[in-house]
Amino acid sequence: MDLVQKEHDRLLKKLRSSQGITNVQNTIDILQSARDAIAADPNQAAVTLAKLQNPVKTSFNAINDSLKETHGSLNKYTKSLDKSFDLKLFKDRPLPSTEHDALSQRDQLINRAIAMHLLREGQFSVAASFLSEIAEKKTRIASSDRTSASPEPTSLLNLDEVPSAEIRKEFASMYYILSQLKERRNLLPAIEWARENREALEARGSNLEFELCRLQYVWLYHGESDTPNATPDQTRRNQTAAIAYARQEFPAFHTRYQREINQLMGAMAFCPNLSASPYAAIFNNPSAWEDVAQFFTREFCSLLGLSADSPLYIAATAGAIALPTLLKLQTIMKAKRTEWTSENELPVEIPLPPSYLFHSIFVCPVSKEQATDENPPMMMPCGHVIAEESLKRLSKGSRFKCPYCPNESHMKDARKVFL
Repeated sequence: MDLVQKEHDRLLKKLRSSQGITNVQNTIDILQSARDAIAADPNQAAVTLAKLQNPVKTSFNAINDSLKETHGSLNKYTKSLDKSFDLKLFKDRPLPSTEHDALSQRDQLINRAIAMHLLREGQFSVAASFLSEIAEKKTRIASSDRTSASPEPTSLLNLDEVPSAEIRKEFASMYYILSQLKERRNLLPAIEWARENREALEARGSNLEFELCRLQYVWLYHGESDTPNATPDQTRRNQTAAIAYARQEFPAFHTRYQREINQLMGAMAFCPNLSASPYAAIFNNPSAWEDVAQFFTREFCSLLGLSADSPLYIAATAGAIALPTLLKLQTIMKAKRTEWTSENELPVEIPLPPSYLFHSIFVCPVSKEQATDENPPMMMPCGHVIAEESLKRLSKGSRFKCPYCPNESHMKDARKVFL
């Protein structure tokens, strides 16, 4: 750095002693004098311009001569900078780390995420063991820190990682209902829960209760009749049970689900050959039980203010998908001797599945309407974001001007935004 400072001082000195500005001003004065002379006597313009040639040439030579030393000093200064910061001199130095562990000091958040994941997966005994081990570890740490007095033992109730007793109770209830639904094909506990929470589900626009009752109707209709040894009497009893259930439960849904109820009841006319009827998909859906189980889980978690999938699972899966891209990025950065300087932001796009892309509430600045899945936020090439419907109205199938800047774009150039 001493060499750089020396050349910097020399350059500054040369710049201060330079006569370049004076020579430029002299040239301007000569040209101004010639212009005034021509303005005073236009007939002498040719003579004046002829006399002007040599003084201007001399003046320009003086300017160039005065700048030679400055250019020389500037070149020396640039070379000293290149020499001082030559990357070859740093080839043996370690690169700045591109790893940043934002949760290294937040163990309680990681432990809570693991505990919540175990509870969401129904691993209640494993979650209890996990939390007990955390409590024991904290007790040992407290014992080593307090040598003068014996510390009070750490209990599960004092842990930040422990979900509330109400949450644990709710998850236990959810898995009891799911076990009845999946293992025993018993929909009654799920239907009872849906009725107890009917008001909250209707506020969300959920049709969970009807879907459960519809599947119960289909289950009663099939009974044992889909087995090869089913007798006609068994088939009739199953149909009678399904119709009785429909008369008892479906009137409550008639206003909102009249079309679906008509389809269920109209299927009775095709009993002898239901598989070839227009209603075959309703009564022979192999994924019906799995679909309704996922639907129930999603609605149950939503009423608790939680996502249907475990955040830990989503984070781990998204990280596994992004890992190859990030490893490739790190390799390129090492080769180019560069550093990841962005904070709280990835330097490259990570291709995640659509189910792993989330966006917050967005209000279109043009239409003032809230974006939805059918009307998502769209970003134009200039970087401004508006709703898709507003974009269509502006574009009309051709190029259009952005309402917030002079740039023009086309509908096909816009990209869906996930905030």
